[in-house]
Amino acid sequence: MALYKADDAFDRSIFAGSSCAFGVFDGLHTGHQYLLGQAAKTACADGRSIAITFDIDPDEVFHPDRLKKLMRNADRLDALCSSGVDDVVVLPFGPELSSLAPEEFLATAFSEGVPAHMHVGENFRFGAKAAGTVQDLQAWGQRVGCQVHSHHLVSADGVPITATRIRMLLLECKIAEANRLLGHRYVLRETVRRGRGEGTGFGFATANLQVQPHDRVLGEGVYAAYAVVSGTRCKAAVSVGVSPTFEATSTANMEVHVLDFDGDLVDRPIRVEFVEHLRPMRKFDSTEELISTVMGDIQWVRDNL
Repeated sequence: MALYKADDAFDRSIFAGSSCAFGVFDGLHTGHQYLLGQAAKTACADGRSIAITFDIDPDEVFHPDRLKKLMRNADRLDALCSSGVDDVVVLPFGPELSSLAPEEFLATAFSEGVPAHMHVGENFRFGAKAAGTVQDLQAWGQRVGCQVHSHHLVSADGVPITATRIRMLLLECKIAEANRLLGHRYVLRETVRRGRGEGTGFGFATANLQVQPHDRVLGEGVYAAYAVVSGTRCKAAVSVGVSPTFEATSTANMEVHVLDFDGDLVDRPIRVEFVEHLRPMRKFDSTEELISTVMGDIQWVRDNL
């Protein structure tokens, strides 16, 4: 597998005879996995299966105020590289590319090589102001010799699987159902920051995370999870959101207690894999009640993960 950035030096002849799947692929959920699988399926003996995507989510440009992402861009590209396709081609999404009319967009993207197959979802749009439709793509394919495959969205429980649906499930704390539609656990990567230090005194030290607004898709509450630090995977209890008990002093909007971990996590990267929602956030009447409840959360994680 190779990862290519489609800049001015990129050789677009790699597309010739290939089988491509085109999309943003935020979350790389089961619908995306189906599309990539179809591209691999139609790759001919001499061609390659290629995932085509953008270096950023276009909504980062057009809708930054309401953007919520299931994956950071680097994680999305890493996931695509592990998805089973032969290559990943990343189109730089900037003012020049985003301003191209649909025909110009296609001519620029595939100037020196025409794919044999192109797989897209039925709601695929491209070009300036998302003016290009699947029908436009199919018309282009007929002219240049590319077979365009438009796929119905994969469904679960009679409802299409989309990134928007998964974000709503995460917001509602339905992590197990969201994970089922993702086909993998929802993951967040962050760098640990120095916190208040109160957790250590209570008997449950936490790694403090400051998650940016566009990455905050999970509803507030306490979760069972796994935490990965420097390749070591441990059980974890995670508080998402600012506890009402500490809202006046908190510097973090997510706190991770890593079970049976001895060491300083400050300034170290951590990967959190969410498994189960345990309870909503609440305010405690006493320190004793807080400690008892949190210790119960930790024990649940220890016994059930």
